[in-house]
Amino acid sequence: MRPFVFLILFIPSALWAQDKPFIQVLGTAQDAGYPHAGCRKVCCLPAWQDSVPREPVSCLGLVDPTGGRSWLFDATPDLPAQMMALQEWTGKNTVDGIFLTHAHIGHYTGLMYLGREAMGAQQVPVYAMPRMEEFLTGNGPWGQLVALENITLQSIKAGMVVDLSASLRVTPIQVPHRDEYSETVGYLIQGPEKSALFIPDIDKWSEWDQSLIPWVLQTDWVFIDATFFDGTELPGRDMSEIPHPFVVETMALLEGLPDEQKARVFFIHMNHTNPMLDPGSDATRQVLEAGFQIARTGMRFGM
Repeated sequence: MRPFVFLILFIPSALWAQDKPFIQVLGTAQDAGYPHAGCRKVCCLPAWQDSVPREPVSCLGLVDPTGGRSWLFDATPDLPAQMMALQEWTGKNTVDGIFLTHAHIGHYTGLMYLGREAMGAQQVPVYAMPRMEEFLTGNGPWGQLVALENITLQSIKAGMVVDLSASLRVTPIQVPHRDEYSETVGYLIQGPEKSALFIPDIDKWSEWDQSLIPWVLQTDWVFIDATFFDGTELPGRDMSEIPHPFVVETMALLEGLPDEQKARVFFIHMNHTNPMLDPGSDATRQVLEAGFQIARTGMRFGM
């Protein structure tokens, strides 16, 4: 295995100003993080042995430095550290809202840290689709967060615009996924100058009633599902049970786009088996040589 070094990467400062809103990548791994529970294979063993850094679960933070406000996109198991990463910009020990994508463990279970056994937070707005809201209110321990007003559920629907400020807005976009407990959404995040699309989980692109290509053409930053690089990562597993679009499939879908548009695409939400987690891997090289990007924790994008 090649030496594994995680770099804290930043978008050049010329692309954003510290007094303007920006997005920060707070994690890039699939729901269980990296290393993965119970995995002592070559993909995870170095992280268990602390010879390579661990990687937080996929999450974006949106920061408005002037207003001293911040928002999270998903509440991951790594929520405490991810909130702390935003605190330097806001001076607050919590965030001004959390937008949930769906009810799989890497995307909502971090809410537990807002409860009475942890922060005892007060009325943190949590934006949730109808089934997601029903899931939280109808099941413990999440319903206790609502009852004790640690969180305040904000009902949203696909296509509904949520105005965060005069220049920041968020719109949920429903996508197909394994919706056992809730529907699944991505988010369009619009700032005063730029826009971003965040879809960490989706089934095959052909299952969506929309085309990815117009989104890439019309959006400045596109953060999309990179759970698996290709179909060889889980030998013996029926991949139809977890039908994420392989990165190689997404690259093939977008290969006809101009280089300028390809460079807007940042792959995120990588399974512990995905060789793209290693910046020195052949898979990483293939993605970058094809003109696409890979999200890395610490990257910032001016909005």
